[in-house]
Amino acid sequence: MLSIMRKQKESIVIKIVFVIIVLSFIGTMFLVWGKGSDGLGGGKGGYAAKVNGTTISLEEYQSAYQRIRNMYQQIYGQSIPPEMEKMLGLKKVALDGLIDNFLAIKEAKSLGIKVSKDDVSASIEAMPMFQKDGKFSFDQYQQVLKSNRMTPKDFEEGQESEVTLKKVRQSIKDKAVVSDADALAQYKKENDKLELDYVAYAPSDVIAEVKLSEADLNDYLQKNSNDFKTAEKVALSYILLDPASVAAKNTVSEDEIQTFYQKNIDRWQGKDGIQPLSEVKEKVKTEALKQKAAKQMFELAADTLYKNIKSGDLGLIAGELKQKIQETTLFAANAPVVPLIGEAAVIKKALELKQGELGGPVETAKGIYIIKAKERKASVVPPLAEIKSAVTEKAKTSKSIEFAKTKAEEAAKQLSTNAAVKTQSTGSFGYSVKGDIPVIGVSPEMVEAAFKLSAAQAPATPFKVGNRWYAIRVKNRIEASKAQFDATKEEQKKKMLPKKQEDALTEWAKGLREKAKIEINQALITDK
Repeated sequence: MLSIMRKQKESIVIKIVFVIIVLSFIGTMFLVWGKGSDGLGGGKGGYAAKVNGTTISLEEYQSAYQRIRNMYQQIYGQSIPPEMEKMLGLKKVALDGLIDNFLAIKEAKSLGIKVSKDDVSASIEAMPMFQKDGKFSFDQYQQVLKSNRMTPKDFEEGQESEVTLKKVRQSIKDKAVVSDADALAQYKKENDKLELDYVAYAPSDVIAEVKLSEADLNDYLQKNSNDFKTAEKVALSYILLDPASVAAKNTVSEDEIQTFYQKNIDRWQGKDGIQPLSEVKEKVKTEALKQKAAKQMFELAADTLYKNIKSGDLGLIAGELKQKIQETTLFAANAPVVPLIGEAAVIKKALELKQGELGGPVETAKGIYIIKAKERKASVVPPLAEIKSAVTEKAKTSKSIEFAKTKAEEAAKQLSTNAAVKTQSTGSFGYSVKGDIPVIGVSPEMVEAAFKLSAAQAPATPFKVGNRWYAIRVKNRIEASKAQFDATKEEQKKKMLPKKQEDALTEWAKGLREKAKIEINQALITDK
């Protein structure tokens, strides 16, 4: 199963399945290894959350988070990239799981749910990890717990919580019922055919109608000033030291050559593996000399700079180092002067300096820089008169987006009252989970809304698809066979029941949260 899922890991459907698997599994996994009769509380060193006065510890949170993370890594067969972990919200999923299950277990008593020792024993004996030749093995049970540094008492208390949680959830699921009306609505959604009338507006359709006053432009500039700021600029004086100028005067000992070879062993990779020192000795010696010279030159530059840094006199430093001062005109980080193209470290340091301040040394492939900010020009927002054309263009584009939505909203109101409006048609189509709509494109929200309507009905608000806003009305609805529904009704209800149960469980958990007093340590779930 895992191998199949790994092969299909790029599929969005599989990724959704991953989330479902993890959400369902985290519900009980932490409890198996938990401590205490509630499977929660205690622990040392801060808290992850406080629920109705009870603390969920950092230890419990870290344990749950690490297990959910390991599960994804097993599913993917590789480490989870930070951007995917952030997208999936694993930190929040872990903490939410702990909170939801704590509340569910506490609710068990009011629901009259009890767990006997026999229930706990049966659940443990059914676990494959404790079985040998298909039967429960007490010796294996003890060995597994011992290898995980757990006592039977701790494990069994955690398992009692797990069984309690399963019973609570099942009791909520058992109350869920799919009515005939629910089944008919789903049958019609899946089997009816729709044809929509629509009116669409994109910003490009209405931008010519956008009129902006001077006040509008000033208001836009004020609210979006960062978009029009000039780049911060700096003009430098600098000296550039070339380590090669002292390399020729240096020597390296046999020990230094040997040490450099060992520290940089990966540099000497050949076709048949690492080349022995005897074969690459001259290369090693050359590189070792370069490194030694660069280190000496950097230390000399640093000593000279720091000795004279309070003076702010680059000429004094240049004189001591026998170097020529070079100058630049004002430049921005995104448009450096020609000599500094590619010298990102130098540019970064330059923009950190105050006017007249010395900085460095900065080492790059070209050499070692000591720099002085001879002039600074701060980032500013020019007056409207100087940038009116750019402000007008951006303001009109922004306004056209709002205008397109407004016109679509007006059209939606007209369609909902069956007013005469010039429309286009999608042609006939069936329900799609993905949300495919002929001509319009992909919009699950529009499909869901449309298939709840009868002919001539229209949603009161438009839908955005791509960069267009669509106001729609059901032009025609071709009803599926009622006789066919009657013949398959029970099968339809059976198919719908799992989702109905999950929805009931979700609503129940949501209700518990709304009634609970929950304090979360936000630092734990904030992605930086």
